[in-house]
Amino acid sequence: MKFIPYRRKREGRTNYKKRLTLLISGTHRIVIRKTNKNMIVQVVDYAEKGDKVVVTASSIELKKHGWIHATGNLPAAYLTGMLAARKSLKSNVKVAIVDLGLQIPSKGSRLFAAVKGAIDAGLDVKCSDEAFPKDERIRGAHISDPVSKMFDDVKAKIIKL
Repeated sequence: MKFIPYRRKREGRTNYKKRLTLLISGTHRIVIRKTNKNMIVQVVDYAEKGDKVVVTASSIELKKHGWIHATGNLPAAYLTGMLAARKSLKSNVKVAIVDLGLQIPSKGSRLFAAVKGAIDAGLDVKCSDEAFPKDERIRGAHISDPVSKMFDDVKAKIIKL
């Protein structure tokens, strides 16, 4: 009898070894996904019949807080991570582990900007400081002055949540 791998493994959508190591920890996962134009940060808990999403934050939601710039850049990723963490703290989720899925992590990327935003908002996530982007890039100083000014305003609004 020939063993057929799981469908999601055949499609290259799930790494089950990596998933198992994350699930063994028994803590919530902060799942970060990036698209070309947006960032999606979710806090997910394991359930036998399928994972349960506790909290979702998308960079599109930043527009409600006054963000008018692009939603796929580094400052937007940081603010989205911060927004997800603030929502999760209201849902009594205080500790999480990072789940990047099949995305290839690189130092200073949008993925780690979102993790830094979650940590700065008060969520307990273990991650190396070397992976985070520099503060000037997180604030958007490399883009333009108006972005960095708006970054501070939106960050203050999110912290008040």
